[in-house]
Amino acid sequence: MIQGVKIKKVSFVVDERGRLLEIFRRDDTFFEKFGQVYITSCYPGVIKAWHLHKFQNDNMIVISGMAKIVVYDQRIESPTYGEINEFISGDFNPLLIHIPANLYHGFTCISTEEAILLNIPTEPYNHESPDEYRLPFDTDQIPYKWERKNR
Repeated sequence: MIQGVKIKKVSFVVDERGRLLEIFRRDDTFFEKFGQVYITSCYPGVIKAWHLHKFQNDNMIVISGMAKIVVYDQRIESPTYGEINEFISGDFNPLLIHIPANLYHGFTCISTEEAILLNIPTEPYNHESPDEYRLPFDTDQIPYKWERKNR
């Protein structure tokens, strides 16, 4: 696991009325502070990558559909420099993924329907000066190919 990346396996509480999924609590070990909550989505076959934040930590979970979330450690001083983590998350494997600042990350929908992700970052989005740095999904700077791996 890349240094600083953490996952929390979450599970549904189900009864005859429906289901509840408790995602993130202030007493979770990696809770820092609240910035904002937002939802983003990705259509089947679309890749939303790569981006990085210098100050904000992300806490992401797929709340509908399935997605592959990928994190790359380009921090030269990190003991996990050069490592890549892949997480399959969503309807069949609900995971909260903590992604620290200064790690490139992105995601792709792997289900037949739109994947919907909820993010709880530590900072609110600054429209005048966004804390967001991007690379194209197929950049040579990150040793990763977004194809599906048939096994």
